[in-house]
Amino acid sequence: MAATLTIGRLAHRAGVNVESVRFYQRRGLLAEPARPLGGIRRYDDDDARRIRFIKQSQTLGFTLDEVAELLALDDGRHCHEAEALAAGKLAVVRERIAQLRRIERLLTGLVTQCRCNTGAVRCPLIESLHDLPPPPPSPKSGASVTSPEPRVRRAVSKRPRR
Repeated sequence: MAATLTIGRLAHRAGVNVESVRFYQRRGLLAEPARPLGGIRRYDDDDARRIRFIKQSQTLGFTLDEVAELLALDDGRHCHEAEALAAGKLAVVRERIAQLRRIERLLTGLVTQCRCNTGAVRCPLIESLHDLPPPPPSPKSGASVTSPEPRVRRAVSKRPRR
């Protein structure tokens, strides 16, 4: 198909905003078409399809670097390499699921403790969180299921504990 889409129409057709298109171009994930003298750049449906591929890959948990690897393998002859990338991503996802299950069990126990609290001054959930060991290291990809913010230290109270 002839290149007939402006960047705004391309973004709309691909379901992203114009800045995303420009970002993907800067990252080398999408080619930037030549600008005709005095004209505007034009894109085609293949560009929209490529952007949708990028977004769908991200939805599956692939980083933009991994998406670039997948795009480089998109010639029909590298299925085994693409499979290896997907298998690695699957291993990371399974580890995250296991980590989330551990978190679920821990929170279930803490919520149960709160429900069983019969008037104690200290909340069992909050007290338990102070005494927990540090979390296990996150998966190889560096992505963590836990919050990226630094751990907050408990404020030191000048009042004596009861």
